Amino acid sequence: MAPGAWILLIVMFAFTASAGIIWAWSKKNGLYDESVKYRMLDED
Repeated sequence: MAPGAWILLIVMFAFTASAGIIWAWSKKNGLYDESVKYRMLDED
């Protein structure tokens, strides 16, 4: 394989890994928590 292809694969892997890390961090910090929305509807 050409050296350019190896560089492209490494860059693609780095972007994928960083996206996974950012997603896991935001999930851990409760960014996707929607319980407040449902609690507001139940208080009616």
